[in-house]
Amino acid sequence: MSETQRIDVWLFRARLTKTRAEAARLISEGGVWIVHDGVARRLEKPSVEVRAGDALLFPARGRLMAIKVVALSERRGPPAEARLLYSELDAETLA
Repeated sequence: MSETQRIDVWLFRARLTKTRAEAARLISEGGVWIVHDGVARRLEKPSVEVRAGDALLFPARGRLMAIKVVALSERRGPPAEARLLYSELDAETLA
């Protein structure tokens, strides 16, 4: 498996969005921030690559979510498998 993955694909496979199109829309509307190597930036394109160790900040389920990418996935698996792809962080520390 590659060391990187498109952010829209990763959000879909981690079950943080219901569809890949929903993930792409969220990103295109400027709703997702990434912290890579200590530098935060707003994502504008769903084709941006994410890798393990990156942190993401985005609105989900009526709240602001901050997560750390732990692993990449080759498929959209069951919810228990998807939860292993990330760990939740304190949104206040990233905001």
